[in-house]
Amino acid sequence: MTPPTATTPASAFHANYGLADATLVAPNQATEIARQDAALTPRFYTTDFAEMDRLNVDRHRQLWDELVAEFRRDPNKDHFKRTPEFDADFSQMPPELREQFIEFLVSSVTAEFSGCILYAEVKKRVTNPDVRELFGFMSRDEGRHAGFINNTLKDFNVAVDLSFLTKAKKYTYFKPKFIYYATYLSEKIGYARYIHIYRNFERQPDKRFHPIFKWFENWCNDEFRHGEAFAVLMRANPETLQGINKYWIRFFLLAVFATMYVRDHVRRPFFEAMGWDVDDFDRKVIALTNLISRQVFPVVVDVDNPKLWTLFERLYQNTLAIEAAEKRGGIGGKLRAARLRLDCGVTFLRCYFQKPVQNTLPADVRMQPVW
Repeated sequence: MTPPTATTPASAFHANYGLADATLVAPNQATEIARQDAALTPRFYTTDFAEMDRLNVDRHRQLWDELVAEFRRDPNKDHFKRTPEFDADFSQMPPELREQFIEFLVSSVTAEFSGCILYAEVKKRVTNPDVRELFGFMSRDEGRHAGFINNTLKDFNVAVDLSFLTKAKKYTYFKPKFIYYATYLSEKIGYARYIHIYRNFERQPDKRFHPIFKWFENWCNDEFRHGEAFAVLMRANPETLQGINKYWIRFFLLAVFATMYVRDHVRRPFFEAMGWDVDDFDRKVIALTNLISRQVFPVVVDVDNPKLWTLFERLYQNTLAIEAAEKRGGIGGKLRAARLRLDCGVTFLRCYFQKPVQNTLPADVRMQPVW
């Protein structure tokens, strides 16, 4: 995919948030981090837009129309507005917490903006009125989220240059069905993460070290609604959930869960500052996401299998060891890093071959964010 040009909805996003179109100049450090394509960093995606144009939602037309009506109402239109709380002095934030909080925000703004760009490009490339309207609404929401996060980063003098990122970051091609699985899970696990963080701060308000977390309850409802859209899309096109696709669904479930586990454990002090034990947080978020995914996936992960968590921990320990080997350098360091990466591949395969849980899909596709 060619990155969006000045006539695309992505550029309209830049204008909406006061972001001038960028030329390819040297990015700041936060933008450079966001531009990287590593195992634990969000990516930008492109897909087969012609295939998406052939989607048909008539099988669940009533549900679809009700869902799109929710998007039209735009319940969070006035939610993402800063208050005087954001003008507080955060200079006394402990350095390690500041660094990991900024990393969290940079990762979050990259993920949100990735969705904004993909959804805007879908709207631009297809003629199907159902698909065009939905993806336009979702791009609107993701752009709003990205702008809100980036304004928070500006308070720390490290905002990501989103206009530069549009042009400079590599785009990864995914088949449409892979887009559906990955984005559905991304939206639903985003909901699960944000609602757990928000509920924890309700119990421990003294742990809330930045006001942005107060926005998470309404925010995560946007994520949930986006996930609902992909659920209805897949259930209306059941071939995406049948046959060999069940094996791909297992892969994406495990890839999303394993990536989150490793990424969060690398940021253990960040979660401790919020009053969370990172093991407890990840188990609860993954269990909730796995439960929610029963609305659409005919197979889910057995999160009660202790072997699964042992294997996730091995992936995390290998990640730490790879980083240490790369820092050591030399032939010995490179060989050790290569062996550890191979072990990560084998470990993920062992995760994959743990017995999954078969799931009978419910008659009612829609769910409500009641957690």
